[in-house]
Amino acid sequence: MTQLDVRPQAGDTVSGVAEGVRGKGLGGNSVGLIGNAVIGVSTVAPVYCLTATLGPTVSEVGVQMPAVFLAGFIPMLLVAFAYRALNKAVPDCGTSFTWSVKAFGPRVGWMCGWGLLVATVVVLSNLAGVATNFFYLLVGELSGSAQLAALDDNKFVHILTTLVFIAIATAISYRGITATKWVQYVLVGLQLTVLAMFAYMAITKSDEVAGSLAFSWSWMNPFAVESLAAFTAGLSLSIFIYWGWDACLSVNEESVGSTKTPGRAAMLAMVVIVASYLVVAIAAQMYAGVGADGNGLGNEATADNVFATLAEPIMGSGLGVLLFVAVVASAAASLQTTFIPVARTVLSMSTYEALPTSFAKVHPRFKTPGRATIMAGVATGLFYSVMTLISENVLIDTIYALGLMICFYYSITAFACVWFFRAELRSSVRALFLKGILPGIGGLMLAAVFCQTMYDMTDPAYGSGSSLFGVGSVFVIGVGLLLLGVVIMAITQRRSPAFFRGEVLTKATPALVVED
Repeated sequence: MTQLDVRPQAGDTVSGVAEGVRGKGLGGNSVGLIGNAVIGVSTVAPVYCLTATLGPTVSEVGVQMPAVFLAGFIPMLLVAFAYRALNKAVPDCGTSFTWSVKAFGPRVGWMCGWGLLVATVVVLSNLAGVATNFFYLLVGELSGSAQLAALDDNKFVHILTTLVFIAIATAISYRGITATKWVQYVLVGLQLTVLAMFAYMAITKSDEVAGSLAFSWSWMNPFAVESLAAFTAGLSLSIFIYWGWDACLSVNEESVGSTKTPGRAAMLAMVVIVASYLVVAIAAQMYAGVGADGNGLGNEATADNVFATLAEPIMGSGLGVLLFVAVVASAAASLQTTFIPVARTVLSMSTYEALPTSFAKVHPRFKTPGRATIMAGVATGLFYSVMTLISENVLIDTIYALGLMICFYYSITAFACVWFFRAELRSSVRALFLKGILPGIGGLMLAAVFCQTMYDMTDPAYGSGSSLFGVGSVFVIGVGLLLLGVVIMAITQRRSPAFFRGEVLTKATPALVVED
């Protein structure tokens, strides 16, 4: 049969491939291809990701950082094929949650959705924290006041400012996607422009400073990493910096051409992102080297904010301010768009009774999941405040833990694609590769990283080196949050038994689909 572009209305269900899928009342035909791709790039927040992970990645894999960045892109690309295929068949804003329920049933689907929700809250908290860091750096640079810049060192002021950023982003997201579309265009354009300037100036000045390195093609060899544990740790960080492209799929019910546009936008966003990462990683490594002193990328004292160290030496005091502006813009823009997947996943889970149905309400004017958005904002603020008070190294530790969450729900989604389309895999070579082999390999790669990372996390030296009862704090954060999901799922099952009996959102295997 021919695949249909199904756009259900609120309360309706869709027959055929998307049988049992419910409309949510979101505003349809609101986002086109470019706007959707901008959402993907903005959610990834390339400037923020680079300043937060260049240092930690170098500390794990040294000069092989570009190779590890490229290696991290491969499973993301393979999983993107799964997302594109599943979105064509079931264009639901619940994405991984809905698709894994369709493939494996309610419990696996619920945990997959939980992994997405937790990963997003962790990212939101880090985004807000980095926005605060660079906000005070920017204020200090513009005012010439070291006292103003030092306000970020005051824990109370830092947390309060971070909560303000979260509140503003929550309010903007509450008002809908189209309200800030052009602002996102400007902010993403600013990020990419400043990254290009930084890379060019770093390369041209790379022979002027001590510790700089000449470019070598050996940097692109992932097999040169000293150990499997180091490679896995670097790969986990690399996977983190690509996270967010799937936000394109979260707005599938609001996109023009809901079955095709989100998948194409995700591919476009990923090409832009990987090109940016490779260029900047190589440029920064050429200029600063990988030493543990001074401006070296391996310096632990500057690992969580590399651009704060390199901005003035590379771009000068005038243009260096642009890099601070770009980081604030990157974190702020991503903070706003990252609310999209978490709010829409909560909306979908509530619609299918996997969470309290009170979160299934859509704002009548803005056509957004208002209550779900507010809940995400509150959860983010609480998580960041608590983690900041508990751990002095919360940014680094949560970033490491985040890789575990991402591997968890991405791998389930990839395997869901293979199982969901199992009846089609013998129909053509194209179906076999795009819906079976490629997603399956991507899922296996991420599952392997998940298992290895979870094992490595038990070492107190993993991440920032902090521990709790002799166990690494990264392990406590990552595994603890997943186990919390199991507890909440058990509670939810008692309150919403129909979903867990498979009566609301049913497992399915689509009939053979002939592409147009």
